[in-house]
Amino acid sequence: MKKIQKSKKGFTLVEMVLVIAIIVILAAVLALSIGTYLARAKKASSSVSLHNWSVSLATSAIDAQL
Repeated sequence: MKKIQKSKKGFTLVEMVLVIAIIVILAAVLALSIGTYLARAKKASSSVSLHNWSVSLATSAIDAQL
């Protein structure tokens, strides 16, 4: 009686589906994180712009008095 050896080449359908599912989950987490970081960056940028504007206004007021 001869043993038949199957050469396993490639991936099974279940393995491929699992890999794709993991990639989709990681991409979703990344997309949510990027959205949060972009919102925080925009808020910080607005805050800095407001500060720069107020400093510019104060400087102009001081120059006008001289």
